[in-house]
Amino acid sequence: MKIAERMSLVSPSATLKLTSKAKEMKAKGLPVISFGAGEPDFDTPEVVKEEAIRCLKAGFTKYTPTSGIPELREAVCKKFSEDQGLAYKPENVVISCGAKHSLYNLIQVLCDPGDEVLIPTPYWVSYPEMVYLAGGKPVMIPTMQSEGFRLTAERLKAAITPKSKILILNSPSNPTGGILEEKDLKAIAEVVLKTNLILISDEIYENYLYKNLKHVSIASLAEELKKRTFIVNGMSKSYSMTGLRIGYLAGDAEVVKKIGILQDHSTSNPTSISQKMAVAALALPKTYRSQVLAIFDKRRKQMLDLLLRAKGFKAFEPEGAFYVFCDIQGTGMGSEALCEELLEKENVAVIPGKSFGSDRHIRFSFASSEKDIQEGVERIIEWARKK
Repeated sequence: MKIAERMSLVSPSATLKLTSKAKEMKAKGLPVISFGAGEPDFDTPEVVKEEAIRCLKAGFTKYTPTSGIPELREAVCKKFSEDQGLAYKPENVVISCGAKHSLYNLIQVLCDPGDEVLIPTPYWVSYPEMVYLAGGKPVMIPTMQSEGFRLTAERLKAAITPKSKILILNSPSNPTGGILEEKDLKAIAEVVLKTNLILISDEIYENYLYKNLKHVSIASLAEELKKRTFIVNGMSKSYSMTGLRIGYLAGDAEVVKKIGILQDHSTSNPTSISQKMAVAALALPKTYRSQVLAIFDKRRKQMLDLLLRAKGFKAFEPEGAFYVFCDIQGTGMGSEALCEELLEKENVAVIPGKSFGSDRHIRFSFASSEKDIQEGVERIIEWARKK
């Protein structure tokens, strides 16, 4: 059977593949410790689960408006106003089946065949694949560990051609844990406005910032910039609602309307009950976020301290998200071979950096218990000692 040619450009997700293999090994009784999944290990908040039960009993199980129930779109507008000082109306917001779905829809609606989409590297694994599926051309812009993995205005300018249409930013970043501070964003914003780029700002990790750093949304810097920016976010990372699949985006109302039409003919509405749960989660006090952040910051420090003892590993200290991106050139191995060996010999699952655009790195998630972090990294330290 002949498969559509566009699928030949798309690779399977290495993150999901390795995480699945680790789960299979664990199910067989092997003592696997996984640093793979980008998924908080804490439970969905109790009040959010109670809302699901209430909705089930009330029979809230029918179709909803394709772009999301009105109260959730209003709650998202309130969130943007309180957290970023951004004024949006419900017609500027669409609710999708996860932030990944929001990103996919945006690229489908904005990207024509041949359009260039600028992506700083290292990048989240699905960005280039989504561009390929839209017929576009991903253009990678390198960033350096020695510079905090920050995109510079100079590198952005050098990558722009007459075919450049979209720039994707991800701060805090998956996989690096790097962030773009206000001064970085202002320099990038000047280039965006001068060249009429459309900006997609993936802010899914906005609630995970360390060392008293503050999240800044590039759309908040100027009204003209806001008009060219689409902010993508969701419930998965901040509220441990990964399987409930609620993402959202905000931006130009005409584009949002077209995304609604795309969802009309693809997924229809996101799950009704999950939408109600999202309303409950967004209403939680901000102390909830700070409590979770404190737990993750402790784990971040623990993992960094342990990796200092691993010969051949040079960790980048993350400023946000919940990953440590680690230079492994000192091991003499590529990222895929190293991750295979750690899984097979030490029963430790880590994600190869090749999937993120850098074969010189591997990604650790510290969305794991302190016990697992201690034991898992100690296994790697011992493996490195024997090499």
